[in-house]
Amino acid sequence: MEVNSDKFIPLSEAALVDDKLQSALGQLSGRLAAGRTKSVSDLPEFEQLRCEARDIKNHTLQHLDLYLEAFEQQVVEQGGSVHWASDEAEARNIILELCQSVGAKRVTKSKSMVTEEIDLVPFLEANDIEAVETDLGEYIIQLRGEKPSHIVAPAVHLSKEQVSETFFEHHRKLGFNEKIDDRGELVAEARQVLREKFLAADVGISGANFLVAETGTIVLVTNEGNAELTTALPGTHIVVTGIEKVVPTLEDASTLIRLLARSAVGTDISAYTSFITGPKQQTDVDGPDNFHVVLVDNGRSEMMGSEFQEMLRCIRCSACLNHCPVYLSVGGHAYGSVYSGPMGAVLTPQLASLEKSKHLANASSLCGRCESVCPVMIPLPKLLRLWRDKEAAEKLNPSGMRWGLKFWSWLGSQPRLYRMATAIANQLLYHWPGSNDGFINKLPALAGAWTVHRDLRRPEHGTFSQQYRRRGGQRV
Repeated sequence: MEVNSDKFIPLSEAALVDDKLQSALGQLSGRLAAGRTKSVSDLPEFEQLRCEARDIKNHTLQHLDLYLEAFEQQVVEQGGSVHWASDEAEARNIILELCQSVGAKRVTKSKSMVTEEIDLVPFLEANDIEAVETDLGEYIIQLRGEKPSHIVAPAVHLSKEQVSETFFEHHRKLGFNEKIDDRGELVAEARQVLREKFLAADVGISGANFLVAETGTIVLVTNEGNAELTTALPGTHIVVTGIEKVVPTLEDASTLIRLLARSAVGTDISAYTSFITGPKQQTDVDGPDNFHVVLVDNGRSEMMGSEFQEMLRCIRCSACLNHCPVYLSVGGHAYGSVYSGPMGAVLTPQLASLEKSKHLANASSLCGRCESVCPVMIPLPKLLRLWRDKEAAEKLNPSGMRWGLKFWSWLGSQPRLYRMATAIANQLLYHWPGSNDGFINKLPALAGAWTVHRDLRRPEHGTFSQQYRRRGGQRV
């Protein structure tokens, strides 16, 4: 997985002054977060379902080997094949061999984070196989040579005008000579281009939201219908997915499906929820003749039994991104990884390395919104703190930060000195020049980094200790 998370600071600084990106992120926050709130409020048993989903995933992870073996057995009984890939290189080679075994020259692909993780499309193209993303957002960023900036909405960082420019640049050679700005017409143009790709594809590649051990079924949750065309039209269907996606039963998958769309886009259910079991059978009208599942490890088994095992519960819904104040300020590309936001900050160091991604765990306010909206109750703030602890233990953080934390720890152990220092700081901030609405617009020296892109609320009632004493130690 290509990672440039070590550039998080300059990338985030550029994102903060990108007006188009800031506008797009503002719309994302208002649309998806508000949609989730309404959808969840309409389902009284939502919190109960979260607990059930957590328990389902925990149980499966505790017996992962047994459920993966059961899934493989069912796939084989249905006429399919299962392939095991220990890392991304092995996964790419397996997929290439499967494509070459049927003489494939063209591949269509539905949205899959695991195929992004293993850099599959560039690899296939380097081996003379045309690979076309068919999810509209993925198709747009493929034309632009970009990575997804969001799990569910990979092109959320782009404006309508930017998409129009991209289509005009790449579709003129296909006979589309007019530049259009209407959203409906842009979608229609993409549909027309992609329809020919669907019909000409030799192989269809998809991911999987869930794998069902009891039946060998893969579950795909989408909103465009492109996954159904990708999996049904070509003669060969290749599923590429992580080993953690397996669940014991169809009933378990149904529980998770009830949470997924509500958490991801704020709807009761997605437009398309497909259950695919093996290749075409004698009684089937259509479907692939060949069905393969590539199960990718790529660092996941190392998380088993570790303090990060809970991260394997993730169902890639993006709720944590949609509610994270850091992600909503800088977007996905600043994280320098396929996976962004809080879940990406936890997952990327495991799949790549802590040295390359040490900034990500620090790119969090630890406000806890991510954990409060996670449909499978992953304690993301706790896991982020664990990465911070590892960073400090390996001395990967700047020496100034280490000394600053040591000083703060020492100060916190001196109650009188701590109260005096915070009282002085409180008074300085209270009298610091700023706007008339209770905010400070600019601070000096190193503290100025806090106020470059935001204002700091002026303290008004003294320190916490002072307020606590004034109220006689009583809660209000």
